[in-house]
Amino acid sequence: MALKQTLNLKMLQKLSPQQIQLMKLLQVPTVAIEARIKEELEKNPALEEGRDEEEDEFGAEQDQYSDVANEQTEAEKEFDFSDYQDDEPAYKYTAKNHGADVEDKSMPVSFGKTFTELLEDQLDMQDLDEGEYLIADHLIGSLDESGYLRREVSAIVDDLAFTQNIFTEEAEIRRLLSIIQTFEPAGVGARSLQECLLLQLRRRKERTVESLTAQAIIKDYFEAYTKKHYKKILEGLEIDEIALKGADEEIKKLNPKPGNSSSTGKASQVVIPDFIMEIQDGEFDVRLNGRNAPDLKVSRQYSSLIEEYQSSKSKPDKKKKEALLFVKQKLDNAKWFIDAIKQRQNTLLYTMETILDFQREYFLSGDETKLKPMILKDIADIIEMDISTVSRVANSKYIQTPYGTFLLKTFFSESLTNSDGEEVSTREVKKILQEAIDGETKKKPLTDQSLADLLKEKGYNIARRTVAKYREQLNIPVARLRKEI
Repeated sequence: MALKQTLNLKMLQKLSPQQIQLMKLLQVPTVAIEARIKEELEKNPALEEGRDEEEDEFGAEQDQYSDVANEQTEAEKEFDFSDYQDDEPAYKYTAKNHGADVEDKSMPVSFGKTFTELLEDQLDMQDLDEGEYLIADHLIGSLDESGYLRREVSAIVDDLAFTQNIFTEEAEIRRLLSIIQTFEPAGVGARSLQECLLLQLRRRKERTVESLTAQAIIKDYFEAYTKKHYKKILEGLEIDEIALKGADEEIKKLNPKPGNSSSTGKASQVVIPDFIMEIQDGEFDVRLNGRNAPDLKVSRQYSSLIEEYQSSKSKPDKKKKEALLFVKQKLDNAKWFIDAIKQRQNTLLYTMETILDFQREYFLSGDETKLKPMILKDIADIIEMDISTVSRVANSKYIQTPYGTFLLKTFFSESLTNSDGEEVSTREVKKILQEAIDGETKKKPLTDQSLADLLKEKGYNIARRTVAKYREQLNIPVARLRKEI
């Protein structure tokens, strides 16, 4: 077969670097966008944080920069006379005299000892020799975040022999584990939920009838208790419902995860909203979080190098050409990044305003039953953008409203038709389902079929399996596990 050369014309759609950058930035939440901007500032010296003064004055970004001589140099900006003045107190310069409309961008971070460190402090107060201390310390390190020892004792013996060259017996491991189980918080070092609850009950100083009955239930009828088989417990212990109810209240006071009872070892996880919405005279006032809209500008110092090259009459050598090529590349990247951030902000605001208009009745009242069915395509058609763009906007984004802070994804729901032929949101059905379960008689909770019949009476013709699906999405257990004494 002979080789031939042919010329073909093809139409290909390729994304520009700026479009790729925008798509990546669009799905990033507020917390991550700060880190992404800091990374770009460290990587690109031509990018600086702050407002461009020329842009504020003329209302548009200019490609060519001038009046370099009148601009402050970086050394002048970093120079602070207060560093060389010791005669005046520093507290005069740290007064919080800003107005109420100035947004506080600081994030509180809590510090403290971890759960392991708290246990090791208690271990230091025990009278143990070096070998016993090392074994006990290994046991503490083997506890999971809930405070349980999930590993078998025989496996721990092998771990000590292979990793620390410590040879011991299972009986010694159990003895040292019993010492750890006396530490605070109560229940730590347990090997199962049953043992954890028993450790806490046995630690009680007051030996009441309720606590003793609770111990008997956890020790001998734990499986029946977890499965709500109260009749079996009543017959086995020969007690009445009043005694069982008192023991049940004692058990519910216990902590099933003692490792998580100490919050000093973990920083508080704070949800930072991407949007802040307020209602003024029946109209929505939505804005981006200050962390989400930083001021960025192109470095004057780097742009002046291009101007010097353009005004220079001498022909640059090879090294100077390479330097100028590097500067031009960094300037282009800085402009691309600034444009991507601005376009991200515009897209986020435009999409959020559209969602507010679509769900106007809900956002004005805060009543979940007024949520209209809304899918990604509905918003994408209105803003004339792709569904993937709306999906990236709704991904991991939160909005702060007068009724609380919500994830944007929760406002999107499918629709179903009621008995009147109207389309309603599945969120509305879930709200009614939640209210029905909250108001049920706990001695005889509503089954999925009963809930389906109740919804049918309200005009929502939903099958039992659909009710079960909605119930699971609301993290509500089945009727048997909701039963109370």
